Amino acid sequence: MSDPYDNTPERTFAALPPAGGRGFAQTWWGQAWLKALEDAALDSQQVKTGRRLARAGAVGAVSVRPGRITAVVRDRDRTSHRADVLLQELSEEQWDRFLGMAVERAGHIAALLDREMPPHLVEDAAAAGVELLPGLGDLEAECDCDAWDHCGHTAALCYQVARLLDQDPFVLLLLRGRGERELLDELQVRSVPRTETEAPGQEQAYEGVDAAEAYADGDILPPLPDAPPVPAEPGLPPSLDTETDPAPGVDPAALEFLATQASHEAHRLLTEALRAGHEQRSIAAELTLAQDAVRLASGDPDTSVADRLAEGSGRDREGLALAVRAWEHGGTAALDVLEADRPAEAETLARARAALESAWEEDQRPALRASHNRWTVVGGRTQLRLGADGRWWPYRKERGRWAPAGPASQDPATALALAEGQE
Repeated sequence: MSDPYDNTPERTFAALPPAGGRGFAQTWWGQAWLKALEDAALDSQQVKTGRRLARAGAVGAVSVRPGRITAVVRDRDRTSHRADVLLQELSEEQWDRFLGMAVERAGHIAALLDREMPPHLVEDAAAAGVELLPGLGDLEAECDCDAWDHCGHTAALCYQVARLLDQDPFVLLLLRGRGERELLDELQVRSVPRTETEAPGQEQAYEGVDAAEAYADGDILPPLPDAPPVPAEPGLPPSLDTETDPAPGVDPAALEFLATQASHEAHRLLTEALRAGHEQRSIAAELTLAQDAVRLASGDPDTSVADRLAEGSGRDREGLALAVRAWEHGGTAALDVLEADRPAEAETLARARAALESAWEEDQRPALRASHNRWTVVGGRTQLRLGADGRWWPYRKERGRWAPAGPASQDPATALALAEGQE
């Protein structure tokens, strides 16, 4: 792997060994790239072909430079093809917003200057109008196999990038247009307080406006200002710690907890509403009382509130804890998978079997015992569950109960590797 502090805007990663039965991504950034890739809805057959090629070690050295990744990919017959995948670079304005956001958040700038990429950077960048991960249609393909769109070779290259992000998440920022050294140098400059860069006693001069001109222009409405940025953190609710006794039936601790959760939920909804493409997303179904109780329980309430939420959700405390874990991995879809044990429809079952068949090489496929929408590793403590949307959810057995082990994946091998990695 090339030196990340080299001034060249290109980095080259040596070819990686076959992935075998392990999942492609082990870190948050690698998994986020895979999710973005799978959500981009490449042709399913090409995705399967690319996954097989990448897992078999058919992707050669990968070159990463602004806007483009390149590698030579070998078919099973050893024919080599040059594959390129293009991702639009961020504009100067977008980089300015991204860097401004990072400087405003002490945690982000400290992590970046330590050469770390915190996962929350994606959400905060999106709130500033900058999408780091690729969206639908963002990944363009070029391959000398003459495919008009993505082929197995470009899909394999996309999967290999997830493994590169496991090694160094800064690869994503290089692909978006900025090398690591250039980025860190600019962050250091921006993080220096202005008072240190100005001469002592220097004051900023302001030019006035002629009163007659201002009066003459009074009937011209100025343009609307830009929307204010989303606050970095949710607001603090008012304290209920007063000398006045609460009214009968009012629990101040529970009320303070509800106010705090309402503040967090409002912050989340505002962040999503200002995110690019929000108007194209479907409106989520209203939560049931049991689902909303789980959502509230994810806010780490005290014991008395947690007991009331467990009762309201129809669970015991341990069952509520499992439901909260599922919620944190995938919201209502994950809750449905936790609780549903229903027979899969014939068409769904056929697709699931095909996915399991192609996810591993013949000699590496684990022995699985099927029951409804669940596949359990024979003699093991891990399980795959198939969601209604066709995604695979990892589970593992803990203290005699099946517990969620991570977010969903389109690839059953990735999901099972995540479950096994948590043991």
